[in-house]
Amino acid sequence: MPTSRASANASARAAGGGVQSLERAFDLLERMADAGGEVGLSELSAAGGLPLPTIHRLMRTLVSCGYVRQQPNRRYALGPRLIRLGESASRLLGTWARPHLACLVEETGETANMALLDGDEIVYVAQVPSKHSMRMFTEVGRRVLPHATGVGKALLAELPDAEVRALLSRTGMPAATERTITTPEDFLTSLDEVRRLGYAVDDNEQEIGVRCLAVSVPDSPTAAAVSVSGPAGRLTDATTARSVAALQRVALELSRTLASSST
Repeated sequence: MPTSRASANASARAAGGGVQSLERAFDLLERMADAGGEVGLSELSAAGGLPLPTIHRLMRTLVSCGYVRQQPNRRYALGPRLIRLGESASRLLGTWARPHLACLVEETGETANMALLDGDEIVYVAQVPSKHSMRMFTEVGRRVLPHATGVGKALLAELPDAEVRALLSRTGMPAATERTITTPEDFLTSLDEVRRLGYAVDDNEQEIGVRCLAVSVPDSPTAAAVSVSGPAGRLTDATTARSVAALQRVALELSRTLASSST
């Protein structure tokens, strides 16, 4: 679990005079989300540095509100009431992203997407389609494994290799096409290339005949990436530099939009 969140919350309190109990409750929810499953009070105490009685009191409140549920084994999991909040936040995020994605479509001529890393999966939260009659379409809300997608590579390149290996061991690396990378070693090598170039490529790895370019959104409150995808015959090596420049500029603009929306 990230160790920088406590210092970030302390900075927020210093800057805005926040309510400590609320900050602690949200920190617990985020740590539970990071854990990806059930957690015990002792694990939360060790990760967050709070005493067990404080965590127990906060968790009792979260359980009573429906944001956390206590399992029969007395461990805790995120509760169903968070689903409605998450769905509403995703729709709002898509609303903020679409004008930026529309600019990408105008500049590149190809379908533009925004996706998030949600647990071990990629979820698409916004799309603006290309104006070409032959164009790519990914349903908003669709979930895919990250190893065969441009947005997945862009997002996993932001993580340490050990975390990437752990994720891949949980999800497996099934082949979507004959071009899909299916071993952790080869995938980590591809992430080194993403870090070196500053963008990721899905070259017929998710679907034959389709190419995708993607970059991560810097300083996003949740791990996010934007991409353009189209037929491999149009989205060629010759057009890559122009498309990547547009992607990087739009990612920065979207980052500023998200930052201003959170203040």
